[in-house]
Amino acid sequence: MAPSSPRRARQLSERRDRILAAARDLAEEQGWEAVTTRRLADAIEYSQPVLYGHFPQGRTEIVTAVALTGFEELAVALGSLGDAGSDAERMRALVRAYLDFAGRHPATYDAMFLLPVLVPFASDDTPAVVRQGFDAITSTLSRLESPPDDVGTAAEVLWGAVHGLAALHRAGRLAAGNEDLRIEALVRLVAGGAGSRDPGASAG
Repeated sequence: MAPSSPRRARQLSERRDRILAAARDLAEEQGWEAVTTRRLADAIEYSQPVLYGHFPQGRTEIVTAVALTGFEELAVALGSLGDAGSDAERMRALVRAYLDFAGRHPATYDAMFLLPVLVPFASDDTPAVVRQGFDAITSTLSRLESPPDDVGTAAEVLWGAVHGLAALHRAGRLAAGNEDLRIEALVRLVAGGAGSRDPGASAG
């Protein structure tokens, strides 16, 4: 007897989740170049045709799904910082949360921002989950005591700056041990000196 429709849907969803989890784990351990449909099929103990049944466009579709999961997690991290504190404290928390995510999930971060994916950016068709992290940045900027005239453009510039810090740090292109100083410099540029503190102090 064939499984009922709800049961079948649950089984397919669970299998899809297994494929994505295996792809993400393999990418974080060995890099995306190690993620092939053959290795994934071996990891989840299914045939390659089964894998293509879930992801007809193959690796690119898998990378896209991992990226969307990453955007969801980043949005949660950035959106859960709260409204308490000074302008500088809120901005500092935002920058630290972003850099912490990028540092803890480098392969997922690559999928989100560096690898080809099947979703558009900066358009009316951009998925809501992709917009949410950017919205958290614009929200933080709009709550500054003196918000920028063009919050959207300022958010793009801030996003670019934080992304640059994440990428250059990971590539070993920045001075070791200066992470806190760089964060404080960026916070001062965006939020001014109000609420600044000793950059050597622990993050709140």
